[in-house]
Amino acid sequence: MTAAASAAGVGPAPVPQYAMLGIRVGAYDIPKLNACIANAVETGQRIVIANHNLHSVYLHSRDQKFRDFHAAADVCHADGMSLIALGRLVGVPLTKRDRVTYVDWIGPLMAEAAERGWRVYSVGGKPGVFEAAAGRLRASYPGLQLDGTHGYFDASPGSADTKAVLARIAAYRPQVLVVGMGMPRQEHWVHDNREALTANATLIAGAAMDYVAGIVPTPPRGASAAGFEWLWRLAAEPGRMWRRYLIEPWWVLGLVVSEWAGRRPRGHQ
Repeated sequence: MTAAASAAGVGPAPVPQYAMLGIRVGAYDIPKLNACIANAVETGQRIVIANHNLHSVYLHSRDQKFRDFHAAADVCHADGMSLIALGRLVGVPLTKRDRVTYVDWIGPLMAEAAERGWRVYSVGGKPGVFEAAAGRLRASYPGLQLDGTHGYFDASPGSADTKAVLARIAAYRPQVLVVGMGMPRQEHWVHDNREALTANATLIAGAAMDYVAGIVPTPPRGASAAGFEWLWRLAAEPGRMWRRYLIEPWWVLGLVVSEWAGRRPRGHQ
């Protein structure tokens, strides 16, 4: 079964899948993503839930291992209003409802985990970030079973650090594994170690725990809904984000123009 076909059937109901700009993405909202996890837990599957935004489209066009990771992922959702907008330009009917960020999802995800008794393990962030985030999450969702470790370790394949982290995950036996080490490091690490990962659902979560811990400021709801979250993040972290938001979009725009031109009816040429 192809990765795209697998993604359509991971949850209890098929989800529309779309190809655009060299990537594939499904029309997932938060309930559908939670349903994918619940289905994996109930059926004993091991799935990977990935996501795409403007930065990942750029990486996908330039990083072979990143492409291999996404080709093998079981679910891929849209994370970023820019991706929704670009999809509409090339004829992909994604809507605001189909955009899920971890700022929005982490709460409902942890609430579901607490209610269903899922064990959650987090890998990522600087030392101390997980502890701060975990304290807030446990207070907000009583009964939540949550453990984790920071992401500042040697993530190269077969390293002693990686073996130690994998052993901690296996010992905890999580149903949900949240990996947030930044693109493309998190995708590379999951791809390199997928056979050893024991969780029913492995999620690529970026800075999710940093947001919960308050290390990275959360964009105002209005800015996020209007598609200006990128501007907020650029202002908050200019040294880290300037290339992502001021240089890479021009590369992606070239992909958009190329795809749009290729999809135009012949009569309009």
